[in-house]
Amino acid sequence: MVLAPSTMVAYAAPATLQVWKDPNCGCCKDWIAHLEKSEFAATVIEQGNSAARARLGMPQKFGSCHTALIQGYVIEGHVPAADIQRLLKAKPKALGLSVPGMPIGSPGMDGPAYDNWRDAYQVLLIQRDGSTTVFNTYPRG
Repeated sequence: MVLAPSTMVAYAAPATLQVWKDPNCGCCKDWIAHLEKSEFAATVIEQGNSAARARLGMPQKFGSCHTALIQGYVIEGHVPAADIQRLLKAKPKALGLSVPGMPIGSPGMDGPAYDNWRDAYQVLLIQRDGSTTVFNTYPRG
């Protein structure tokens, strides 16, 4: 009897975010579900995000309804999973990403509840000094 050598398949653990949000916010839950569909895992802290945003250094003017931290980067608001993946791959020297406010059509603010409408919005790359560059643009649709 000949035994074939066993093959081991390595699976990468999903990247985990810490997410601070209000316990009653439905769009935050929908954003987290969007991330989980893209192989992210989330540890959720249900105490609001204002203190976390301030502690992590994200300027208030870029604020939204939830704040996350992943691999040293701050993620503010409804940032699409693909942009977070791109950030983690590129590893720029920056504070993180933000989608200020709550634009309709961004992840968590999308789908039938919003008549599938999409406002134009930008994902901003936030530097530690508070300056920004446009990381990605999403058209109105």
